[in-house]
Parts: sequence; structure tokens; C-alpha cells
Amino acid sequence: MPQVILALDQGTTSSRAIVFDRAGRPLGVAQREFPQVFPRPGWVEHDPQAIWDTQLAVGVEALTSAGVAASDVAAIGIANQRETTVVWERATGRPIHNAIVWQDRRTAAMCDELTRAGHARIVQQKTGLVIDAYFSATKLRWILDHVPGARGRAARGELAFGTVDSWLLWNLCAEHVTDVTNASRTMLYNIRAGDWDDELLALLNIPREVLPTVRPSSGVFGTTKPAHFGAPIPVAGVAGDQQAALFGQTCFERGLAKNTYGTGCFALMNTGNAPVDSRHRLVSTVAWDTGAGPTYALEGSVFIGGAVVQWLRDGLGIVASAAEIEPLARSVPDCAGVYIVPAFAGLGAPHWDQYARGTITGITRGTTKAHFARAAIESIAFQVADILDVMRLDSGIDIRELRVDGGAAANNLLLQFQADLLRIPVVRPKVTETTALGAAYFAGLATGFWASTAQVSANWAVDHRFEPALPDADARHRRERWSSALSRARDWVEHDTP
Repeated sequence: MPQVILALDQGTTSSRAIVFDRAGRPLGVAQREFPQVFPRPGWVEHDPQAIWDTQLAVGVEALTSAGVAASDVAAIGIANQRETTVVWERATGRPIHNAIVWQDRRTAAMCDELTRAGHARIVQQKTGLVIDAYFSATKLRWILDHVPGARGRAARGELAFGTVDSWLLWNLCAEHVTDVTNASRTMLYNIRAGDWDDELLALLNIPREVLPTVRPSSGVFGTTKPAHFGAPIPVAGVAGDQQAALFGQTCFERGLAKNTYGTGCFALMNTGNAPVDSRHRLVSTVAWDTGAGPTYALEGSVFIGGAVVQWLRDGLGIVASAAEIEPLARSVPDCAGVYIVPAFAGLGAPHWDQYARGTITGITRGTTKAHFARAAIESIAFQVADILDVMRLDSGIDIRELRVDGGAAANNLLLQFQADLLRIPVVRPKVTETTALGAAYFAGLATGFWASTAQVSANWAVDHRFEPALPDADARHRRERWSSALSRARDWVEHDTP
């Protein structure tokens, strides 16, 4: 009898795999980083073959680490970096271009043109999104426009487009499919009608022939080729990483919210069975569909979250490893007036400024690397607080607590400061691998490994609860200074023409 679920967690900087038991406990973990490609300033790419090679390798390694065989696996669940765009040949499976990553800004001018032409309202009504280079549609159009012969081949059905989940499913199962959460991040999918939208396809000049079939998040997508893991395994759950984390945090009730501290930060709140039209430039997205119709969420995305720590390590050499950041930051009592606005790829929600760039303010002769470390940590919390403020306004829901996960959720200084800014408890669960866990839950529910969401909810347990400690007046002052620093970073880059 199958005893475990294998979760494949394909992220922006690494591919991971985790084996979970019925209690939602990780039994085996494997991870491999892969190269980031920066062809020009503001451009970010991945080699799709490196994504697939590392993901398959860690899947095998995780099974070995857990001491289980493919025959012990009930199903595979996939969680993936969203929006990142891959186009490949159906006949050979070879990509025609590097994957264009969600952080990539090369289509900012194209998005400006769409906005100036008056398309913002119809895009929001149909997709729940704002027009931005973040989403897949303009990335796909760029590939079709710039790879010789690609547009004609796409129209003839010779090419396949997919977000990273589709690319993995193609290689795992030879199926060209996606799930509703990933489709909802393309800026081509009508979240109310539940289908690719012909009007948006025409607007972006995208042929329907290139698109994958859309399925619910929980259900069998295909069966892996036996050679991959030693025996065929059904792939029975797929979701974009942030929706998977919301599910893994068991935010099954309207009003429950989570934030994932990863490369970026992603705050999502369950809004129930109807999308919310944001008045403050958040996006409405499909949270999941387990077969009974979609559940929706409000989302705010921070482009640079934990990546600011990577920058301190790799770009400035302030620390040798990310683990050194918190002790260094704690070596000073505060940031001494230093504020880092890490707008390296523009600003996401609720600002949506494609032309903002990173800024450091408040530097004096007494500023040290410890102040930089503390300001970097605090910049993450400030950006999340900006999102939660408008999430409350859009939804009309008083958020009672924020559940957190992701790599930086291990940083106690960050989570305490987050609670101080939000004035609500910040709760870290015992299992913080909630992205992979959510993918596992989707797969396990589809195959009967777990009987119900009630059984899944019983697995969730608190590790630490961070209560607000900073006085109200101090918290307000710090946020005012952050807003002032933020204004210095806005609209910095000269606007290009498409």
C-alpha cells in the first residue's frame, strides 16, 4: 500500500523535492540550485533543460533520502514558480528559447502600450490581473515575435507554450496540460468564464493552438514514464507555488491569509467562491479548484523579498551565507535611519511601478554593514505590510493573523518586525515547507491518500506565534519613513519604446 506523496517544488533559484507521510511530515528532502541568466539589465532567463534536469534529479534523490521506492508513492504533486514562460517544439521537446522568468522586465514598454490603449479595465475584469511584464502573456508574445519563424510554427500547432508546471508535465508524462491556478497567472485566462479568452488572445496576437489544456488543481494529470523513477507514478496535483502554499497553510476559510517569504514575497487571502475586484491594484486570482469549482484569492506580490539577502551575499559580499544575516542585523539595535528599497526589478503590489529601481537612503559616516543587514531584513517586512493594508481595504475583512512560510520565515527578527508593523500576530507553523506540502495535499486528496480537507487541517500545528511588541507610535513612524524612502525609488528608469 502506498505510504507517501512526492512533492516536486520547482522554484526560481532551485529545484526541490520532498517526500511526505500521512501526517504531513517530511521524510526526505533534496535540492539543487541552477544558473540564473541575465542577458541584459532587467532581463532574467532560465535554461529549461536545467530546470527539468535538476527537478528530476532531486525527485529521485528525495525518494532515496526517504528510503522509499516508486511503488511506495501514491502520487506526485507539483508546485512551481509561476508566470515563467517556456515555448518548445512538440515534435522534439526542445525549447526554442530560454525560459523568460517572472522577474524579467523586457516587455515593460509593451505593457505600457497596452495600458495607454485603454485595455487595463478589460484585462482586470477578465483575468483579475493588472497589465504588467510580470505575467506570462507579453513574455510569450515576445518569444513569438523575436524567434525566427516562431509565430508561424505556433499557428500551425508545432509549438507548445507553458508555464513551468506544463514544461515539467510534458517531460514527466508527455502531456500538454496546466492547472487553473497557473493558467490564471498568464493574463490570457478568463477566471470568471474558466477558459482561455479569445478577446485577450487576439489582443496579444497569441494563437490558441499553442496553449495547454486547463484542468483543476487536484486530479490526475498523467502518469510518469517508468524510466524516470523506476515505476510509473500518477501526477495528481498541480498548483502555482503561492496557491499551493495557501493550501498547505490550510487557509480553507474565507479571510485566512498567508505570506511566503521566498525570492519574492507573496501574500494571499482566501476570498471564497467569488473573485474580489481590487480598488488598490492587488490581483484576484484562482486559489485552487479541487473539482467542485474554483476558490479565489486576493494576492499581492513583492518582487524582491529574500533575494535582497542574496544580493547582500553575492552582489556586495557583506555576508558569506544567508544564515549570517540575522546575527549581523541583531548586532545593532536598529537600522540607524537606513532604508533599503529593493526595487531591483521594479515594484510589485500595490505600487506596480515597472520603472522603480533599488535605492538606499539615510546613509551616514557611521553606517555599517550591520545596518545594511538590518535594513534589508526590514525592507521585506515593510513591503508585505503595504500589501496587507490594502488587502484589508479591498476585502472588507479584518485579518486576525498572518500565517507565514518560506525560507526567510526561519528569521525570527524578520517575523517579529512583521508583527510589529502589522499590529497582528504572525504565526509560523511547525512545517514551513508549505508550498511543497500544498502540492502534496492536492495530489493526496485526488488519490484518496487523504480523505478530506478536515484531515489535512488536523496536520497543521503552530511552531511560534509572534505578537506585536513595538509601541504603536514607533511603528507608525517607521512606516512613514519607509514611505518617504519608497518615493525616492519611484519612476527612476527612463521609459523605452516597444
